[in-house]
Amino acid sequence: MSLDIPFRPLGRQEIHKLEYVLLTATITRPDILARLKGAEVQDRLTWVDSLGVAAGALAREKAGLSVPEIAEELGRSEATIRNHLTGRTEAGKLVRETYEKLLRGELKPETVLVAASAEKTEEVEKLKRKLEEYEKTMDDVRKRVREAVELLQTLLE
Repeated sequence: MSLDIPFRPLGRQEIHKLEYVLLTATITRPDILARLKGAEVQDRLTWVDSLGVAAGALAREKAGLSVPEIAEELGRSEATIRNHLTGRTEAGKLVRETYEKLLRGELKPETVLVAASAEKTEEVEKLKRKLEEYEKTMDDVRKRVREAVELLQTLLE
């Protein structure tokens, strides 16, 4: 199995491919798996989300998108994107480290993908489901906060 990595992605498909490789290569690192396994559910969700955002940001940066464009696409603030891209976040550091290892050939995506055992894949799927639940909850909270703000604005008028 050979997986060509688009280190300078051209187009959406290549951006998503690089993003996928960065996320899977980072999340299947033994040190990251150990952190995820020992963490509370909420912390795991936060970690997976942060790694996903960092991978998405780096892939888009390598494609030449600006910070505002990346922030818009990923639904995060420009400050968050800048923090990931400059390595001020742990997730940003780890994803960039993974990118550099892949670029130097120290890490092969085939090895990463084969190394992810069925148990790890199942755990990732569980984390994805929990992340989806968390995101739905956060969307609901955001909606309620917006409604409360609108109500307060109406009352203040």
